[in-house]
Amino acid sequence: MASLAKELSAAAGAAFEAMGLEARFGEVRRSDKPELADFQCNGAMAAAKAAGRNPREIAGEIAAKLKAHALVLSAEVAGPGFINLRVSDAALSARAEAVRGDAMAGGEKAAAPERITLDFGGPNVAKPMHVGHLRSAVIGDTLQRLLKFLGDTVISDVHLGDWGLQMGHLVTELEDEQPGLIYFDAGYTGPYPAQSPVTIEDLGRLYPQASIKAKADEARNERSQKAVAEMQAGRAGYRALLRHFIDVSVEALKADYGFLNVSFDLWKGESDVDHLIPGLVERFKAAGLAEESDGAWIVHVAKESDKKEMPPVMLVNSRGGTGYHTTDLATIEDRMTALSPKPERMLYVVDQRQALHFEQVYRAAGLLGLIDESRLEHIGFGTVNGTDGKPFKTREGGVLRLADLQEMAVAEATKKIDAAGKLPEDMGPGERADVARKVAVAALRFSDLMNTRITNYVFDLDRFTSFEGKTGPYLLYAAVRVKSVLRKAAEAGHQPGAVAVTEDAERALVLQLDGFGAALLGAREKRMPHILCEHLYSLAQAFSAFYGALPIASEPDAAKRASRLALADAVRHQLETGLDLLGITVPERM
Repeated sequence: MASLAKELSAAAGAAFEAMGLEARFGEVRRSDKPELADFQCNGAMAAAKAAGRNPREIAGEIAAKLKAHALVLSAEVAGPGFINLRVSDAALSARAEAVRGDAMAGGEKAAAPERITLDFGGPNVAKPMHVGHLRSAVIGDTLQRLLKFLGDTVISDVHLGDWGLQMGHLVTELEDEQPGLIYFDAGYTGPYPAQSPVTIEDLGRLYPQASIKAKADEARNERSQKAVAEMQAGRAGYRALLRHFIDVSVEALKADYGFLNVSFDLWKGESDVDHLIPGLVERFKAAGLAEESDGAWIVHVAKESDKKEMPPVMLVNSRGGTGYHTTDLATIEDRMTALSPKPERMLYVVDQRQALHFEQVYRAAGLLGLIDESRLEHIGFGTVNGTDGKPFKTREGGVLRLADLQEMAVAEATKKIDAAGKLPEDMGPGERADVARKVAVAALRFSDLMNTRITNYVFDLDRFTSFEGKTGPYLLYAAVRVKSVLRKAAEAGHQPGAVAVTEDAERALVLQLDGFGAALLGAREKRMPHILCEHLYSLAQAFSAFYGALPIASEPDAAKRASRLALADAVRHQLETGLDLLGITVPERM
């Protein structure tokens, strides 16, 4: 559904066109000075420059045309040619009614939806997830929710790291501990047991053991490298072990991602595209794109326009092995041939520090014709840092496991809830635990998403779990308060009715509701979830001001009471819709 800003922009654009000027000059946005106007149009200055005319004269003609529009209460020219617009109470009332009854809560579908593959997550098999995986998880999942909501067709892929040296470490360390396992008999052809010989706890122990040994002993490291090469070459026992390693890892990963309300359509990894690599390499060679260099095969991807050195893609190394460049290229080919519908665009939500890698891969994919290079986007992000400004570590200097972070967040949320007395006395232990979990998830997700994606941020669990300030718990409590107002009104026999805006606090609230669609589309276009976060925070503040300025359920005038309850219900609907897009679930009560 079109917002007031969009309808006014269309009207202003038509007015500019009627004067022989471009419609784009008619863009209308929220006023920088809400005490003077609801909306403003600044296009007269640019239009005057293009037409060689006086900007105030143009603005005056446009304002005169807009005064006749059904939405407009007043249209005044200010300064060198700004057009200040105020909309009528009737227009605001109708808009609030529309938001309340709209399935998208005032949002609108994207004008040109796309078929998108969203690559995010990227955890490694056999390694526990840690705080460094948080950003990819919540940014990627929020984009997934947002894109689907706005009409894009999205297939998300976790893209597991399951094809590197760690697999060789696991195989060799397991062989040292249990040499009698059938998987290590090179002459055995199967079938292999369906039950895994290792648990996730075993993997968490075996990998660090092997890694430490390999760093201290080159022969031990070479043994692991040989195991990887044999696995990649198709040794049956090692491939069977790899399947076990993946299966038990995925179960643990699903638990970690599940806590954060993160899901994926595909749980594919690098090993899933191994069969495509030989043919892919041959295609690069046949096209004259691959060049032999010191026993390796490389692809030059530098362009004359490059201002910095662009290293070549390593297609096959001198030992005959392949790395991330090649598996990422094979993954692109797999998606373009195996997915239905075929993706028009691929988004990669990965740490900004990997920008060079993805630029190389995208260029190589374009050269071979797998997909147009411009259709591959790296959605980079900054790091989660400690107070020292460096990537976050535990007090002991290690990387904080995501499972431990989740426990810490729930404990801190529980402490904050108890200290604030936020829960009703009749709430049982199970419901209390559920609320604490929801508050913890809101704290973790919102604290990440509210930051501009490409910036770093400092991890501060005490601040993130606060019910004051720009935090997830604050927004949860704001939404629950709206629900409480509506519930108590219903218990008293009062129901929402027709919206009739008359007060300034009501006007401000509806104008904020009106900005939802623009926030959604802006977040989609820029791949920046913080735009949606800002809107929801401002909406919660606008409701707080409305709540403080005017009686709602206690309003003695029945028509005004019904109107304000309907306004509150529109806010509830939009807050819950927006928070759900952020992966945050609102409790029924707090």
